[in-house]
Amino acid sequence: MSKGPISNFIEKYYLHFNSATVVDAAKAYEEQLKSGSKMMVTLAGAMSTAELGKIFAEMIRQDKVQIISCTGANLEEDIMNLVAHSHYKRVPNYRDLTPKEEWELLEKGLNRVTDTCIPEEEAFRRLQKHIYNIWKEAEEKGERYFPHEFMYKMLLSGVLEEYYEIDLKDSWMYAAAEKNLPIVVPGWEDSTMGNIFASYVIKGELKATTMKSGIEYMTFLADWYRNNCDNGIGFFQIGGGIAGDFPICVVPMLYQDLEMHDVPFWSYFCQISDSTTSYGSYSGAVPNEKITWGKLDIDTPKFIIESDATIVAPLIFAYLLDM
Repeated sequence: MSKGPISNFIEKYYLHFNSATVVDAAKAYEEQLKSGSKMMVTLAGAMSTAELGKIFAEMIRQDKVQIISCTGANLEEDIMNLVAHSHYKRVPNYRDLTPKEEWELLEKGLNRVTDTCIPEEEAFRRLQKHIYNIWKEAEEKGERYFPHEFMYKMLLSGVLEEYYEIDLKDSWMYAAAEKNLPIVVPGWEDSTMGNIFASYVIKGELKATTMKSGIEYMTFLADWYRNNCDNGIGFFQIGGGIAGDFPICVVPMLYQDLEMHDVPFWSYFCQISDSTTSYGSYSGAVPNEKITWGKLDIDTPKFIIESDATIVAPLIFAYLLDM
């Protein structure tokens, strides 16, 4: 299929520096898929609140991503946007807010993420009552699931349909649920739903063991990697932090700790981050540093795009979708 106007635009004008790397990374991602490799996409930051789902959902539907690693916030905030979009409040002058004005937002139940406020009552609490029922039902049956599996159950059950406020095709979580796409959610406990689950455990209403743990996510990922790495698995990282650091470690764990020396390194690496190269920072480490940790090979295609992921990721996805 021929490329569309967005792809043609960046190929014509994105010729140097960060912009050239955008095109190079997109073309290399495309080559990975053509060669039969699979791709992991990792989501840090507030990409769901930034409505990445408008294009990322189509990436999922068109099989341009085979596994996702994301923070608990990204897992839940795509669904929050689905059910409470009209109640979100944009604050374009967020840089100018005084502490008093920030407090006033809190009193209104508006939790700010840069220029966007998430409405507590319509978003967090609207999900809470439904997800609690699903948690409790599983516990009573003696069943245990991962955080994303509980979210899939809630989405596919239809209990949220009365609240939908955006086109369902713009929810990447719904697209993933329909495909039962594997997701890894390291550190889920620090998300809003993770905090809420912990509160029920503290009150004695739920058992902590009803929720599968981060160690179980790592063992799941280890099995998935071994079963899917014959033609290589690429690593497309949006942001830094645990969403990227947790899954990329599966390769050195398999190779070094389990002594499975036939396990291949990640076959592609790209990171979009506005964290500039820095001392001791994972997010600010150049890709070559990952060679020394047994994550990437000498010849692994490596790209780092020092820019805002809300600008760059949609452009790369548009290229992959022939837009």
